[in-house]
Amino acid sequence: MNIQLSAAWKQLQSMINDFLALLPNIAIALIVFFIFFFVGRAVKRLVRSLTRNRRQARNLGLVLGRLAQGAIVLVGLFVSLSIVIPSIKANDLVQLLGISGVAIGFAFRDILQNFLAGILILLTEPFQINDQIVFKNFEGTVENIETRATTIRTYDGRRIVIPNSELFTNSVTVNTAFENRRLQYDIGIGYGDDIERARQLILEAMYDIQDVLREPAPDAIVVDLAESTVNIRARWWIQPPRRSDALDLQDKVLTGIKNKLTANGIDLPFPTQQILFHDQTEETDGDRNRQREGWPAGRNEAPKPRSIGGSLRKLVELQAQKNGNGQTSPNNNS
Repeated sequence: MNIQLSAAWKQLQSMINDFLALLPNIAIALIVFFIFFFVGRAVKRLVRSLTRNRRQARNLGLVLGRLAQGAIVLVGLFVSLSIVIPSIKANDLVQLLGISGVAIGFAFRDILQNFLAGILILLTEPFQINDQIVFKNFEGTVENIETRATTIRTYDGRRIVIPNSELFTNSVTVNTAFENRRLQYDIGIGYGDDIERARQLILEAMYDIQDVLREPAPDAIVVDLAESTVNIRARWWIQPPRRSDALDLQDKVLTGIKNKLTANGIDLPFPTQQILFHDQTEETDGDRNRQREGWPAGRNEAPKPRSIGGSLRKLVELQAQKNGNGQTSPNNNS
């Protein structure tokens, strides 16, 4: 028993001595690693500062800066390990890196997918920082594009973090991709109104707004013959295409159109329905070519409309004749 305790104590003392002997190497390795770490951060900031004022190279600067920082930190880690454990060779580190890379790839597949998608987004630049985008049910301004996720700020002051893989594999609408943007709105006028007159008034109302672009010119086209209205689509262009500018200008345009149309007697009708009563007392009952319930009259003469009161009187007369015929039949038999 004493021999086993003595052997264990000697082994423990040997481990402690080996650790104390490695302390200088560990301290040097930590210093070297932190040097590489801060150098990587400095290189990242340098690359970002060189491309900050260039819109086309801004995202490329983010990619190169982050990749340079990661590569420098990885080299620093290898150097630190070789200082702590001098027996480790470069090829051992490469093999270790390959095996660990496969394991990490399976364990963190989603993270790596987002990382690669973020790199591709930064390189291809489908949108940039400060662009206003629409993704599924989210709409806002791009605040930051990172290698894992993209952050947007919604117009009501919320922050949305979207994984880059989702942005890369789905459709994204970029409202600020071009200098100009077209807005549109459908206005319904009455069926009895003059379409050309209403179209002219809508164009005049849009031209009266100073911020509406003259080139491309605004226009107004008929797009639908709806149940209660003839729908005319007013279309106009704005610059710049920011959300706040679009809302302000839409408010001015719609207010001007409404005031212009009502001032000139153009009706803006509410939804209405026309109810047709099927008159079963008519001789034309069942003949669709001669009925009025929404069917075409064809080449025959269309029957004139009759009031509900007239139809009821006709029904009473027919009922009275029927009752009269029923009462006279017994007298004739007698």
